[in-house]
Amino acid sequence: MRGEYKVPGGKLVAVDVEVADGRLTGAAVSGDFFLEPDTALEDIDAALVGQPADAGVADLTRVVSASLADDVAMVGFSAEAVAIAVRRALGHATRWEDHTFEIVHEGPQSPAMHMALDQSMAEAVGAGTRRPTLRIWEWGAPAVVIGSFQSLSNEVDPEGAQRHGITVVRRISGGGAMFIEPGNTITYSLTVPASLVEGLSFERSYAFLDDWVIGALGDLGIEARYVPLNDIASPAGKIAGAAQKRLASGAVLHHVTMAYDIDAMKMLEVLRIGREKISDKGTTSANKRVDPLRSQTGMARADVITSFKASFRARYRTVDGEVTAAERARAEDLVRTRFDTPEWTARVP
Repeated sequence: MRGEYKVPGGKLVAVDVEVADGRLTGAAVSGDFFLEPDTALEDIDAALVGQPADAGVADLTRVVSASLADDVAMVGFSAEAVAIAVRRALGHATRWEDHTFEIVHEGPQSPAMHMALDQSMAEAVGAGTRRPTLRIWEWGAPAVVIGSFQSLSNEVDPEGAQRHGITVVRRISGGGAMFIEPGNTITYSLTVPASLVEGLSFERSYAFLDDWVIGALGDLGIEARYVPLNDIASPAGKIAGAAQKRLASGAVLHHVTMAYDIDAMKMLEVLRIGREKISDKGTTSANKRVDPLRSQTGMARADVITSFKASFRARYRTVDGEVTAAERARAEDLVRTRFDTPEWTARVP
C-alpha cells in the first residue's frame, strides 16, 4: 500500500507499507526531499516497522522523530509529513486525487444566505450527499462578516454601517471581520471531507487548503505566499484572509475573501478596527482605495475568477455543480432561524 503527501511549499513524501496482524511489517519512505545523513532514511523505515496500523499522526510523528539523531537535517519535509503519508497509505486519509470536486458559481445571494449555504452545503459533504465543493460567491449586498467569536460592538460601528447600507452577519467559523462590497471582493468556500486534512493541525490545514489558490495567483503573475495563521500575501501586502470550521459531521469548511478593490475610507467608517486593517494592507492613509488584485493583475474581477476556476480544474478532477433543492431549503431555514436573527448576530454583544 502506498501513500503520498506533498508538503505545502515543500517536497513530496511517499511511503510504501505492508501490514499483517494489525501492525506495519514493512515500510519504505521515498520522495524528492533532502536528508542528511542519508542513512537516516533507514532509521525512519525501521522506526515505522512494528507500529499499530491504526496509529495516529501524532503517535507516528513521535516515533519517527525519536528515531533521528540530533545531527539529522530534514529539508523539504518533516516527521509529521512521513506520518501523514503513512496514514494515507493505510487508507485513513485521502488525497486530492481521490476526489471529484464540484465547482458551484451561481448568482448573487444575500449575506445571510451565503452564511447559510456554507453551513448547509458543508453538512451535505459531511453526510456524503455532496461531493467536495469549490463554491464561488457573488454578493447581493454590501456586508461586514464577523467571526463566530467576535464581539459585534467591538468590531462594527453601527452608525457607519447604517449610513453606508451595510448588512452585518456572523459566520460559523472563527477569525476576524471582513468588509465586503459586491464587485470589490472575491470570496469562495472550499468544503472537503475531514479525511483530506486528516492528521493536519489547523495551521497546516490552512496552508494545505490554500495551496491551490497560491498557485492560481502565481498563474496571474502574483508572487503569493501563505502567512500563518490565515492570510495570503504578496510583496505588495495582504491579499486575502481565510477562516475554517471543522464540523462534527465530518466536513471541513474553508472560506477565503480576497481584496480586489476596497474603498478604504468607507471601511474605516464601518469597522472599528479599520485603521489596523488598512495598515495590514500596506497603506497608512484611508483616503485611497486598496486594490491588491486589481492593481497587480490589471484584470477585471470576472476574468480573475475565470482564471481561478481554470487553475483549480487543471489541478484536480472537477465537474460543474449547483446548489440542490434540499440544500437551498435547509439554507433558507437557517437564514430564518439563525443567520438573519439579532440573537445570532449579537450572540457576542
